Amino acid sequence: MPRVIAYIDGYNLYHGLRDSNWKWAYWLNLQALMTFFLHPPETLVKTKYFTTIVKDNPGRRVRQGVFLEALKTLQDFDIFYGHFLSNPVTCVRCGHTYTTHHEKMTDVNIATELLVDTYTDQYDKAFLVTADSDLSAPLEAVRKLFPHKKIVVLFPPARSSKQLMKLASGYEYISRNRLSKSLFPETVKKPDGFILKRPESWR
Repeated sequence: MPRVIAYIDGYNLYHGLRDSNWKWAYWLNLQALMTFFLHPPETLVKTKYFTTIVKDNPGRRVRQGVFLEALKTLQDFDIFYGHFLSNPVTCVRCGHTYTTHHEKMTDVNIATELLVDTYTDQYDKAFLVTADSDLSAPLEAVRKLFPHKKIVVLFPPARSSKQLMKLASGYEYISRNRLSKSLFPETVKKPDGFILKRPESWR
C-alpha cells in the first residue's frame, strides 16, 4: 500500500487564501484536504505543517492559536515552527523608521523533513503544498537520487511556480470545491474536553 506524507507550507497557503479573499477557508482541516488528492490504494501516513507564530497582531495571533489547537486534535499530524525576523527600515525620503517582519525557517524546515524522510524511506509519494521556488533544490535532489520516489506539488489558490512544475512528478491546484469540503466543524473538541470555536471573522 503506497505511503504518502504531506508537507504543507502554511505561510504560502495562508497568503494564497488571503489573496483569494477566502477567509472562510482559514478554518481548514488540512489532513482532510490532503485525502482528496490520494489515489487508491494510497494511504496518508503523516501530515507535516510548517508555520510561524504571528507577532505583530494580537487578534490574528489569538485566531491562529485557536486554529493550531484544532490541528493538534488530528492524529498523525505534526507542526513545525519557524520565526519572524524583525528588520528596521528607514524611508529615504522622510527619514521615518519602521519595522518589517520576514518569515524565516519554513523552507529550511520543509527541506530538512523531506530529505530526512526520503533517506529513511518513510514514504513512497510526497505531497508538497507550496509555490515557493526556494524548495526547488531539495525537490530536484530527491528526484535525482531517489527516482522511484514521487513528489506531487499542490499549489495553493492564486499561487504557482513553473520551476516546481518542471521538477515535480506531477502537480495539481487546490480548488475552492475541495477546500469547502475540508473545513473543520464549527466547534472542535480537544481531548481534555475544551471546545474550540471557529473565529467569527473566518466565515
